[in-house]
Amino acid sequence: MEGTIEERLKHLIVDALMLDDIKADDIVTEEPLFVEGLGLDSIDALELALAVHKEFGVRTQADDENNRATFHSVKSLADFIRAEQQRSE
Repeated sequence: MEGTIEERLKHLIVDALMLDDIKADDIVTEEPLFVEGLGLDSIDALELALAVHKEFGVRTQADDENNRATFHSVKSLADFIRAEQQRSE
């Protein structure tokens, strides 16, 4: 998939979580993904983590206290992906 990491993430969120009533363009990059914002829940977080691993080859750890901050928004998730990809180069 072409585009910025943020654009790819927005499409991934819609596709992986089967959000029929939301388009990728509707997702605000810095808006929270959970509770307020998109209203995703913990099961969505697990599915999203798997989809991010498949798409970008980066992985979060289940017991990482930074996960809440990592998955806060499309922007924070994109920043995490960039940092992990740079670390593995």
